[in-house]
Amino acid sequence: MLELCSNRAMDGFPQPLPQTLQHARKARHLSQLELSLRIGVSQRHVSFVESGRARPSRELLTRWLQELGAPLALRNAALLQAGFAPSYRATTLDDPDLAQANAALQQLLRAHEPMPALVLDVQWNLLQLNRGGQWLAATLMPPEVLQPANGGPANLLDMLVHPMGLTRQLLNLREAGPAFLSQMRAEAALQPALAPKVEAFDALLRQRPSGRVPPAGRAVRQAPVLTLRFATPFGELAFFRMFTTFGTPQDITLASLRVEHMFAADEATDAVLRAQAG
Repeated sequence: MLELCSNRAMDGFPQPLPQTLQHARKARHLSQLELSLRIGVSQRHVSFVESGRARPSRELLTRWLQELGAPLALRNAALLQAGFAPSYRATTLDDPDLAQANAALQQLLRAHEPMPALVLDVQWNLLQLNRGGQWLAATLMPPEVLQPANGGPANLLDMLVHPMGLTRQLLNLREAGPAFLSQMRAEAALQPALAPKVEAFDALLRQRPSGRVPPAGRAVRQAPVLTLRFATPFGELAFFRMFTTFGTPQDITLASLRVEHMFAADEATDAVLRAQAG
């Protein structure tokens, strides 16, 4: 198990420890001075560690990564890069040790019916869908987008850039696209493996800045949350989203999971979902 966790921890983190720590700090928009004050060492020592001139102790490195709020997988990778054993397991979701957590996920998915809900991992792989989510996905995309040729799980970022994927039906891509891209870039700063998918989405937005634009001179009321508007055979469907994550997870798998809950943003969408997926 330790060897398996070690290999997983290094996936997507090929750079040496100094670069790993620099990227993690900059992703949190902290200066070396701010970080040094938080972890109780001198700015000079932070600079020496980030330049490779000094090697942190396990205790300091653990405190350093915790202060940065680094993902557990990155913490394991940094420990390995420093020559220490990793701290966190990477248990598969069907492992008996995660039975309670898996049951909680299933409960969340069922409780949200008929509204769509889905479970994503840190790579944006689509691991689970409730009935509402399955219906919406099948309504917006053809089967070949939902069933990758490699037999692995469908990936939400791949769905965004696929020619027949989610953005094809997204009416307000001009509004939603930059918000998605900002979120994706923030995550890619701590998960380098996401970078190619993020750049592919950026290229799509540059090539296709489409979406419905309000008429000139018309005042637009700013919604409290971003609403996604899709064109479907059932008319326009509008949703806003919320996310659920595990509190203080101690396993890499659980730390990577989030449940996306989609709520109807108007009565028409609510009626369609209740009729079609209820």
